[in-house]
Amino acid sequence: MPDRDRLLTATPDPRFFRTEEGQIVRPPEGWVLLPPGDAGLTRRVKAAGPTWLVQEKVGRKLFSRGLFAPALRVKTLREGLEVERADPAHERKLAVAAARRDRDQSTYVQDFRAEVFQFLAFSETFADIARGMADRVTALATPVGSGTVARTKRIEVDERAEAAVIAWLRHQTTAYDDMKIERVKGARRDVRRVLAQQSRALLSAHRSSQPHRAEGCALCRAATAP
Repeated sequence: MPDRDRLLTATPDPRFFRTEEGQIVRPPEGWVLLPPGDAGLTRRVKAAGPTWLVQEKVGRKLFSRGLFAPALRVKTLREGLEVERADPAHERKLAVAAARRDRDQSTYVQDFRAEVFQFLAFSETFADIARGMADRVTALATPVGSGTVARTKRIEVDERAEAAVIAWLRHQTTAYDDMKIERVKGARRDVRRVLAQQSRALLSAHRSSQPHRAEGCALCRAATAP
């Protein structure tokens, strides 16, 4: 019986998997693959003992393809969870938890928008543009599961707001999405750095009270587009 967790990737042969160390292994006898999709059951199976997690890289993202664990453990925990979920008290507990998450999300959206607006710091001349841009950046960046920088916990919320603004400007006011960037280490980062400088220059122009024609401004057009 394995005594530790393992992280695996698939091989051309569906019976075998590659470990992080490059070894080719086969799941132990009596183990089954628990597919992704039931987070509650997956957490319990992982907490009850060693498991082997199968991941697949698609582009730059990693996706879980399931969890190998002893069949008896999976069966026992699944049956126990089904009994819990059949209890009306479980539904009430879920409803309370969902309501709490909704409140937390609503509060976070408001706080994040305030941080975005504060970072923009546009002059009164462009106050309407700032409000519209704050709304758009927030709507794009804050949904749960969006995978954007606004959802990370690794940096403070003010830094998330700044990064989200720069990312939004990169996609909305530059040709970044259509650029053919060399597949060389650091090339994409260098392009983003240059575009970030352009975005900061755009922001600076709106922190001045000097008016300009909205039709000729990429930021103004993006912030007021239908």
